[in-house]
Amino acid sequence: MTNWRDIDLKAKQWVSEAGEIIRQSFKTTLTISTKSNPNDLVTNMDKDIETFFIKKINETFPDHKVLGEEGQGDQIDSTEGVIWIIDPIDGTMNFVHQQRNFAISVGVYGDGVGQIGLIYDIVHDELYHAFKGKGAFMNDLKLPMLEEVELSEAVIGLNATWVMENHRIDHKLLTPLVKAVRGTRSYGSAALEFAYVASGRIDAYLTMRLSPWDFAAGLVILDEVGAGTSTVEGESIHILSPSSVLVGRKNIHTKILKNYLNV
Repeated sequence: MTNWRDIDLKAKQWVSEAGEIIRQSFKTTLTISTKSNPNDLVTNMDKDIETFFIKKINETFPDHKVLGEEGQGDQIDSTEGVIWIIDPIDGTMNFVHQQRNFAISVGVYGDGVGQIGLIYDIVHDELYHAFKGKGAFMNDLKLPMLEEVELSEAVIGLNATWVMENHRIDHKLLTPLVKAVRGTRSYGSAALEFAYVASGRIDAYLTMRLSPWDFAAGLVILDEVGAGTSTVEGESIHILSPSSVLVGRKNIHTKILKNYLNV
């Protein structure tokens, strides 16, 4: 029998410790390299924090698997068992350039079902967390269930990339949406945008390209506040595959799918 309470306590402890390591790194010089393209940055701190989590998990829960952004974990092709899905620093470009607007993201899944979600905004010391069936919180404050908001009064998370010509979506579909809402925002950290939807700071978030470590924790948290979650095609998000993502208040999520994405 999996002791999810123990896993939750350990995960929160390790996220706190990792956050302090990152805070201390502000005083040091970072080593920066690129991954898939010149704008896809990775620092020595990304790698060090992922190594920190892997070491803790392997020592404490040797039968658990780890899927991490920096590729230092396990090769995973099945959702069976307990899987930790980790982004050590989500928003590395912000971390490098601004030292803000980034987060640690940790999702823990059992046989494909999200059980624990943690998103830690280190600079603001805001831990968004959820335990399946027990609600979602920001630090000690319980987040209420998301209520309906008119689209004309909504603020949505949307990167300018998707309203310009690109190869993933017809940008002409999204231009009317931008005109219909009250405003758009782009924070440069998918984890934070999930957290902001959960807390009501924004009303929806749409993006065409995320990896499991970007959305694993956020989906657990959003489920606990009654958000709508899907791909932009209206399909379920597969936890081990890259995916487009649309999340938001349920009425906003439905309206965007139906009225703007033609689903």
